[in-house]
Amino acid sequence: DQVKGVLTLQGDALCQADVNLKMPRNNQLLHFAFREDKQWKLQQIQDARNHVNQAIYLLMNRDVNYQFKTGLEVLKLMDAVMLQLSRARNRLTTPATLTLPEIASSGLTKMFTPTLPPDILVNFYINLNKLCLTVYQLHVLQPSTTKNFKPAGGSILHNPGAMFEFGNQRYEVSHVHKVECVVPWLNDALVFFTVSLQLCQQLKDKISVFSSYWNYRPY
Repeated sequence: DQVKGVLTLQGDALCQADVNLKMPRNNQLLHFAFREDKQWKLQQIQDARNHVNQAIYLLMNRDVNYQFKTGLEVLKLMDAVMLQLSRARNRLTTPATLTLPEIASSGLTKMFTPTLPPDILVNFYINLNKLCLTVYQLHVLQPSTTKNFKPAGGSILHNPGAMFEFGNQRYEVSHVHKVECVVPWLNDALVFFTVSLQLCQQLKDKISVFSSYWNYRPY
């Protein structure tokens, strides 16, 4: 009930975002949206695509009539392809861990109109087949309360009570709001990654069986 919004994801780009936030302290309703001239690139999707492109390059970087000489050659190729496919899948299933100062200094904070209040932080990321929006509400730590100051490290999601320093000011997270939405094509992509890795492994297993049979020839 605290956060509602509409996001438009096209490929690796968030091209529209319209967010409403109800502040718990006073029930004030804040509204902020992407500037019309701005898009936010999701690095996770870009990285996953780059790994897929590298896997395709490994498979296609041969003459169409190329003949593999040994089973070991095929196994090495499959290992290299599977490494890229695994990295691609992992970029979608494992969001980056960020510190609160990294979120505060992100270019994402400059995407919105009106500009975000200094006590609001926003982060977008992919987790499995979901697009996630996290909103952090902050309060300024007074000098008298900073004797127990302990800055938080990197995390996918920071909890209330997490502290950090930014711009010569110390803050504490007072409220965290997370909303998420399933993206069907991300779900399809994860299924395809699993199937493609299984096919690569099946080919490896068959090559290994034939290689061991060939090596076991009686003299």
